[in-house]
Amino acid sequence: MAPAGRRIGDDFVDDSDSDVDVNLFDDDASRTKGKGKGKAIDRRKKDKASYTRSWDTVQEDEAGSLQGAVQDLIARGRRRRLLAPAAAIRRTIIRHLVLVLDLSASMMDRDMRPTRFDLMLSYAREFITEWFDQNPLGQIGVVGMRGGLGERVGEMSGNPQDVLKAISERHKLEPNGEPSLQNAIEMARSSMSHLPTHSSREILVIFGSLTTCDPGNIHDTLDECGKDRIRISIVALAAEMKICRDLCQKTGGQFGVAMNEGHFKDLLFELIPPPAQRAVTRTGGGGGANPAADLMIMGFPMRLPDTSPPSLCVCHSQMKSEGFLCPRCLAKVCDVPTDCDICGLMIVSSPHLARSYHHLFPVKPYQAVMTLADTPNPRNQCYGCAVAFREIPSAMVGASGEGMSPLGRYRCPECAHDFCTDCDVFVHDVVHCCPGCGK
Repeated sequence: MAPAGRRIGDDFVDDSDSDVDVNLFDDDASRTKGKGKGKAIDRRKKDKASYTRSWDTVQEDEAGSLQGAVQDLIARGRRRRLLAPAAAIRRTIIRHLVLVLDLSASMMDRDMRPTRFDLMLSYAREFITEWFDQNPLGQIGVVGMRGGLGERVGEMSGNPQDVLKAISERHKLEPNGEPSLQNAIEMARSSMSHLPTHSSREILVIFGSLTTCDPGNIHDTLDECGKDRIRISIVALAAEMKICRDLCQKTGGQFGVAMNEGHFKDLLFELIPPPAQRAVTRTGGGGGANPAADLMIMGFPMRLPDTSPPSLCVCHSQMKSEGFLCPRCLAKVCDVPTDCDICGLMIVSSPHLARSYHHLFPVKPYQAVMTLADTPNPRNQCYGCAVAFREIPSAMVGASGEGMSPLGRYRCPECAHDFCTDCDVFVHDVVHCCPGCGK
């Protein structure tokens, strides 16, 4: 009996139900199925890399509450503020910073989500915005390291929008090759060679590689930075390198290795406040205890309304209605603070100058009120927001003994007014002025 089947061309295909059936067309189907399986695996890998274990960042207490984690975060901020010097320290409020970004191939590693490169750009944008908010009289330039060269990404500018625009185009900053610390630092140093002595010169390097491809001796560059009084700070994403530690120690900068995404942001944002100014002895023999002070000329411009007739600005050579007039030469500029392109006068606004003063005269840390036994007629409401204080002391979960008040009261040492936790953080981090005493 002829077997059940059908003939296709010269081949005979058996359609019976035996276990030894052979299909000559299964190879293409299996290959297609294999491709689909590979794509599914790649898709799962991408999905796995796109999220983080956010539930590991907070820990519940014994009662299943997250109150202890929240109090720990607030206590950590208070501890950092209490460690800060309460006395007035001489700082440089006119700052010039060059942000050096590592654009080498090592920045594509995924040990930080989603990649080191994407996380660096995200934190760099937040850093630039906050840096200009705290240092309105400063300027920032951007330099990249890739292919063994230093690339100028953005010119030195006092306008945060111009700096953010320079790093907004991701395709122009695609990482490749090896970094070069020496070339990048030399480029940053040359861009700050013309700056006056009363302004600070700083270089901030975000470094994610374990190698540097330099054309010469980088220690010679380090000596030149020391002569030019340039402060170098480095935030490493991979591991500590001795040359990076030497660059920071010998120039008076800060060095840190990021352990995770949150630590990376903390290390970056610690560099926002202006550094303490180094002591410089007077040339006239005034002694080393009194640092020299330089007087500088500033101009407060007149703002033109939007209804004013259009005129040519000196910074972009464009016809605009709004702008600011230089008080010395009456030239028109678009934004302040800036240096007049005609007469070279530094043009600032009074709010910018006032906002820079909180670094010179910081608000004293509020004292945590542990008991009201020694307080006659205590106020029942917060002096800042008028929210009622709790009457029963709460059990401090996870933050006891760390400067937290069980009553939720924090007292100004100058005016003796009580503030709640939210107002305490808001006064020291945003307002920078006590509402009770004005100091």
